[in-house]
Amino acid sequence: MRIAATVALLGLALAAHAAPVRVWHIESAPSHVDFGIRLLWLHTIRGRFEQIAGTVVPRADDRVVVDARVAVDSLAMDSQRLRRWVLDEEFFDAAHHPTLHFVSVPVARGALDEGGTLEGELTLRGITRPVRFELLPARCTADACMIEAHGELRRSEFGMTGRRAVLSDHVELALSIAIARAPD
Repeated sequence: MRIAATVALLGLALAAHAAPVRVWHIESAPSHVDFGIRLLWLHTIRGRFEQIAGTVVPRADDRVVVDARVAVDSLAMDSQRLRRWVLDEEFFDAAHHPTLHFVSVPVARGALDEGGTLEGELTLRGITRPVRFELLPARCTADACMIEAHGELRRSEFGMTGRRAVLSDHVELALSIAIARAPD
């Protein structure tokens, strides 16, 4: 069942004088954020953030706002050596910036269902920049809907300027966000 139908079934459609907003929570498992960055243009270094918390808040104008926080230290990588390097101050600087934070601009509910564009602001290493993701059509089960989005950012815009001779400035992102069917 699609998100738009789920919203209607759950009574989340809001009118100007509707009851208080009911919020959907992002389920940390199985949600994750994958990233990839090219090394020497031959190999891609990949990692996965496995702890995501956040909400999807319906608005009265048939749009929603996505607010997600990712725990930087939840990073999983095949190599522990690479993981330590990526978490160090040269990249994510997890000791000083333990969270990545994304807040979307209000997006039509239908975009979560059918696919489309998800724009917002990402705060990484204490720097906030606009980002844009392409949403894929939602996949729903009896318990949750999985929202997937793909995008790219430039690491230099977030203060990650080291090793430019061997690492690409472009970082690929893939988000998989599970939203429970039953709102608060």
